[in-house]
Amino acid sequence: MTIEDWRAEIDAIDDELLRLLNARAALAIRVGESKRSVGLSVRDGEREREVIERVRRANTGPLDDRAVARLFRRIILESRRAETVALEETGTLAEGALR
Repeated sequence: MTIEDWRAEIDAIDDELLRLLNARAALAIRVGESKRSVGLSVRDGEREREVIERVRRANTGPLDDRAVARLFRRIILESRRAETVALEETGTLAEGALR
C-alpha cells in the first residue's frame, strides 16, 4: 500500500468516527432530556467514570490507556455540552444542572 492508500483509509475511518460521534451525541441529548424530566443534573460523574474505566479495560492499543482516557473525557465533555445546548434551546435546562 502507498501513503495515499493509507490516507484514504484514514479519511474513511475519520468519516465513520464523525458519524459515530454525532450518533453518540444525539443519544446523549436524549439521555439529557430524560434526566431533565426527573430533575437530574446533566453531569453524572459516576457514569462518566464507568465509561472511562470500561473503555480502558476494552483498549487493546496501540493507544495507551491514558490516551484513551483523555479522548473519552473529551468525548464526554462535548456530549455533555451538546446536551446542555439542546436543553437551553428548549428552555428546559434546570438551574445548576451542569454541576
